[in-house]
Amino acid sequence: MPQATPAMNDDIASPFRFPAVDRKKVTAAFDGGRLTSDGGVLLLSQAERAMGICQRLATCIADPRDPARVIHRLDDILRARVFAIACGYEDADDLDALRDDPGFRLALGKLPGSGAGLASQPTMSRWENAPITRELAKMLAAMIDIYCASYPAPPAAVTLDIDDTCDVVHGYQQLSFWNGHHGERCFLPIHVYDTATGRPVAMLLRTGKTPSGVEAAGHIRRLVRHIRRQWPETHITIRGDGHYGRPEVMAVCEGCG
Repeated sequence: MPQATPAMNDDIASPFRFPAVDRKKVTAAFDGGRLTSDGGVLLLSQAERAMGICQRLATCIADPRDPARVIHRLDDILRARVFAIACGYEDADDLDALRDDPGFRLALGKLPGSGAGLASQPTMSRWENAPITRELAKMLAAMIDIYCASYPAPPAAVTLDIDDTCDVVHGYQQLSFWNGHHGERCFLPIHVYDTATGRPVAMLLRTGKTPSGVEAAGHIRRLVRHIRRQWPETHITIRGDGHYGRPEVMAVCEGCG
C-alpha cells in the first residue's frame, strides 16, 4: 500500500550540506512540501483525456445520485481507479492513501492541498459493484469503439487474440469460483487484443468458471458484430486457446465469414 506524504507542519529540519562532489555543492533540504513518487500519472492523464476513455465508459453507467450532492463525478472516480491500477496500486483501499497525493490530484484536475480529496475506498467499492449486465455490455461496446477509432482507416485484416485470465481473489467475493484448471478461486475475465499492434480491443469481467461453448460463442458474435458496424470490409481472424475451439464457436466464426 502506498504511504501518504505527511502534512506540512512547522517542524522542518534545517538544510545541511554534504561534502562537495567535483566542486559542486550537495545540500539536503526538507522544505519540499507534499511530494509524489508517481509523476508519470500526469502523462497517463493526458493520454486518457485525449482518448476520452473514462468519460465514454462513465456515460454507460446510470448515476442515480442527486447532482446537487455529488462531490466526485463518475468519470473522475473511474479515472482515479484506472490511474491507480496503471501505477501499480491494484487495491481499492490504496486510494485512501493516494487521495491527497499531489500527482494524482493534478492528474484529476485538482490543485494539491485544496478542496476535497479524491474518492475513497468505500466510494470505489460501491461503484465497482454498481454496473448491471446491460451497462457492462455498453462498456464493452465503448471499448471496441475506442479500439476502432485508434486506426486512421479500416485495416484490410486484423487478427484478434481472445483468452481468459485467472484473476485470483483473496476471499469469497461475489461470483468468484474455484477453477480446477488454475487451481485457484478466481474471476476469469475475457481479454481480447489486436495481435499485430498489441492494442486492447475489449475486456469482460466474468465469473471464475471456464466459459462454455455457448457463452464464448455469444461473446465472439457480439464482438464481431460491433466491429463490422465500423469496418464492414475488414477480414477478422479470431485466435484463441483450445477451449475456444468448440462447435458453437466454430459455427459462429463460419457464419461471420
